[in-house]
Amino acid sequence: MVQRYDVGTRLSEMAVHNGVCYLAGQVAADGTQDITGQTQQVLAAIDALLARAGSDKGRILMCQIFIRDLADFAALNAVWEGWVPAGHAPPRATVQAQLAKPEWRVEMVVTAAL
Repeated sequence: MVQRYDVGTRLSEMAVHNGVCYLAGQVAADGTQDITGQTQQVLAAIDALLARAGSDKGRILMCQIFIRDLADFAALNAVWEGWVPAGHAPPRATVQAQLAKPEWRVEMVVTAAL
């Protein structure tokens, strides 16, 4: 059985199936902030969604990160490294991408175990 959360006409924010939690791409609610602020917002959204599913950041199986400007890579990593639990850094990919809204600087897609 697939359990979906916050189902809309286009997407669900999260789906859980067979012990795995799949998050939709998470972006900052306040696009006026710099990469540090937006990354903090995205990670907080990931924390909240994982908690709703009964998981947490220590159980992340994979993270895909899309950033608008590679010049933001170091600042993004600084926030990420302060957030991810020691010894639990998941496999990760970071690519430069044109995001759906010009004010968005970062988007993250996470898959986690329950």
